[in-house]
Amino acid sequence: MEPESLYNLLQPVKVVEPPAEEDLPNREKRKHLSTTSRRDAKFEELQKVLVEWVNTTLLPEHIVVRSLEEDMFDGLILHHLFQKLASLKLEVEEIALTAASQRRKLTVVLEAMNQSLQVEKHQVPWSVETIFNKDLLATLHLLVALARRFQPSLPLPANVQVEVITIESTKSGLKSEKSVEQLTECNTDKDQSPKDVFDELFKLAPEKVNAVKEAIVTFVNQKLDRLGLSVQSLDTQFADGVILLLLIGQLGGFFLHLKEFYLTPSSPAEMLHNVTLALKLLKDEGLLNYPINPEDIVNKDEKSTLRVLYNLFHRHKLKESADGMPRGAPN
Repeated sequence: MEPESLYNLLQPVKVVEPPAEEDLPNREKRKHLSTTSRRDAKFEELQKVLVEWVNTTLLPEHIVVRSLEEDMFDGLILHHLFQKLASLKLEVEEIALTAASQRRKLTVVLEAMNQSLQVEKHQVPWSVETIFNKDLLATLHLLVALARRFQPSLPLPANVQVEVITIESTKSGLKSEKSVEQLTECNTDKDQSPKDVFDELFKLAPEKVNAVKEAIVTFVNQKLDRLGLSVQSLDTQFADGVILLLLIGQLGGFFLHLKEFYLTPSSPAEMLHNVTLALKLLKDEGLLNYPINPEDIVNKDEKSTLRVLYNLFHRHKLKESADGMPRGAPN
């Protein structure tokens, strides 16, 4: 049987509902993955790779993981996995039957893992409480960290991001917040490009950054004028991807169908969708010669935003010059 079909066969069907108000004590917070993120192809692929890695590692011990969400909480599998990876013996009870003994075992295992990973427990997105409560997000963060430490060649899918809903119990009821969390890096080290002109610009000539931004703002506003739009701040107005997509369409001579993107994004996930689509269009046109993490644009990273806009500016200014068209913005 093929590994993928075997993985799918082993997976239980599970739908996780947010906690009812009475389930969450006052002032406590809990994180939940959105339904969209759970069904995301890259997120599912990450789980497949990790399940197969764990099962392959523990094959000599005849241990089989069916679900990362259900099988890792009591410390048994994490205990065997870490001993195998680190080639050491942990002094903990082999079988823990009660909740108290499972928590004790999990505490010892996570302390050993954190020490091996050279991290402090307050620095990491996993804890005894989250793992024991079957927090899939915390479990994935832990397994990804272990894979990077002990098997860096494991082909984890790059740039896996998820929308997280944080629910907090307050005196007035439940309050929810949405955010985006990164599970795997945008690129491996071997894929990273060398420093580009913007690294040097920000490091060696920060006083010239504003001049570059002014030139790009002038260029962008000329192109968006026919749409009745204008930009005042490069640092903030491109974070949701809308103006970036409209600008790409104007420069490329096409319009994106409204079904392809969110014209008025209302969540980080929708903003991330827009920016990811924009970067894909730029890459397809050969306009992206430096790896850009879409989450950086959403988070209003100045250097990443400038890189993207400068590529558009530079290419189309060269095209205008070659076509004999007047230059609208200063060099």
